[in-house]
Amino acid sequence: MLSSRVPRDYTPNPLAALLEEKRAAGRAILDLIDTNPTRAGLPTLSAEARAALAGADGARYEPDPRGRREAREAIAAYYAGRGAGAVAIDPARIFLTASTSEAYAHLFRLLCDPEDEVAVPRPSYPLLAPLARLECARLREYGLAYGDGRWALDLDSLEAAIGPRTRAVVVIEPNNPTGSCLSPTERASVESICVDRGITVISDEVFGDVPWPPRREPLPSWGDERRVPTFVLGGISKLCGLPQMKVGWIAACGPEGALKEALNGLEWIADLFLSVGTPVQIALPKLLEGRTAYQAALRERIGANLSILTRSREPFTLLQGEGGLSAVLRFEAREGAAGAEGVAEWALRSREVLLHPGHFYDLPREDDAVVSLLTPPAVMTEAVARIRDGWGESQTVD
Repeated sequence: MLSSRVPRDYTPNPLAALLEEKRAAGRAILDLIDTNPTRAGLPTLSAEARAALAGADGARYEPDPRGRREAREAIAAYYAGRGAGAVAIDPARIFLTASTSEAYAHLFRLLCDPEDEVAVPRPSYPLLAPLARLECARLREYGLAYGDGRWALDLDSLEAAIGPRTRAVVVIEPNNPTGSCLSPTERASVESICVDRGITVISDEVFGDVPWPPRREPLPSWGDERRVPTFVLGGISKLCGLPQMKVGWIAACGPEGALKEALNGLEWIADLFLSVGTPVQIALPKLLEGRTAYQAALRERIGANLSILTRSREPFTLLQGEGGLSAVLRFEAREGAAGAEGVAEWALRSREVLLHPGHFYDLPREDDAVVSLLTPPAVMTEAVARIRDGWGESQTVD
């Protein structure tokens, strides 16, 4: 009865089942994976923004497939005000969406016929595969490899991932969960490949305003002058800590001639959904203006957690990144029976600390794990102590 694009098995994975068991037993779990800013105790919604959301103008419905002009102008002003990373984006090339997920889906619909392909980075957040499946597109992976203190693009794997049916290359900067960005040389290589093959770039920059200390400036954007059609994704979920407001966007950049047909097609798709509510579009200028307090508190939180993770030194190493709300921990290899259970499963079962296993993100090593830098520092400190104190026990082989 159902489409083959919809999964049939919804059985919880072993970690989720163990977590449910622990919570049912009343155990207090130290959660290191929560990236929901509305639960982080940070200032996210100003009084001015609340007033704008409640204004009388929100009762009127005047749909625009691209989104209200004032909202798109506010987004363009945000990009123009990003300090050293400022870029000029025409509001006419901006399309509002309800989320980054919807933005990806729109672009897959725009660019791909059934079985066409999109090249995506590995490791990354496990969102793109189900979205592509729903849109009948196929993903081809290219690699990011860690060495010499940074994640680097495996250019050979990118070349190998691109075939005759490839329609786009996705770059995620900073990547989730690695926190990595491409170097200027790597960016130039990606763009040259796309120029040569006649394919587009999709740049997911939702964490672009979340640099790791000591950097304070936003991370570089692909929203400047490009040689190929480039679609930049952003939104206020991470930018302002407001995922509940459901506002994201696609900003189209690149040669005018090459973009004309794409802009028409994207407007046609967006007109079918009109998914962003009027009140939040009206309030968007105030929501963007109010991000300063949230971002200042967020930088302090991230800095504190990175310091805790760096000082720990054992039994894990913090892999270096440039931004974002997640961090990768590379644990020491375990021997014998102690190594039969993954680190995340061991941490939850034995120490009641919740980590994300690295395989959720296709991280390369069995004992890689991912933590949220939104975690309250006191919780992070206690969790690291529990892991460190219990690690010796985990090495014991019966």
